[in-house]
Amino acid sequence: MSGEPEIQRVPMTEEEIEAAHIGGAPRLDGRVELAEYDPAWPARYSREAATIRGALGSAVLALEHVGSTSVPGMPAKPILDILLVVADSADEAAYVPALEAAGYALAIREPGWYEHRVLRRPGGEIGVNLHVLPRGCPEIERMLLFRDRLRGDEADHELYARTKRDLAGREWRHIQNYADAKTEVVEAIIARARRAATA
Repeated sequence: MSGEPEIQRVPMTEEEIEAAHIGGAPRLDGRVELAEYDPAWPARYSREAATIRGALGSAVLALEHVGSTSVPGMPAKPILDILLVVADSADEAAYVPALEAAGYALAIREPGWYEHRVLRRPGGEIGVNLHVLPRGCPEIERMLLFRDRLRGDEADHELYARTKRDLAGREWRHIQNYADAKTEVVEAIIARARRAATA
């Protein structure tokens, strides 16, 4: 990692959610629908990864299946989360046009949070959120630590699954509000993963 300091992710305001979404934030105004884990999700990731690598070639510095669809047995929104690491995610000209040609659309731009970008591709049964971060960004390590902890620790797997199901049953204006509500549990799991990694 580059030694870049971590930027604490805090719950986003309505204005911040609107500002981050290109063309305005879609409203949920209801509950989050979770699907039970589908063993076909890793194969779908592999197909998407091939498409992304085909579009970007050597610009892909790392590509990882992240989020709940990457964790066997975890309930999830039926959307694949994929992490793409590029040299500079703020340099949209270096990767966005090629991904648009492959069927993706730029949906989220967060210059104040590691220059995070999200491109989306709708799917039939499952869509794709492609998270783009720059090389050396601390969030890359956090995302992978979290995923690997959920894959390998039964207690944290169950805790996160329970948390998701509980929060999914509530009413949310935006999907980001649901994501923000999981922050405390996510941070605790990452902290345990870090302690385990250094033990």
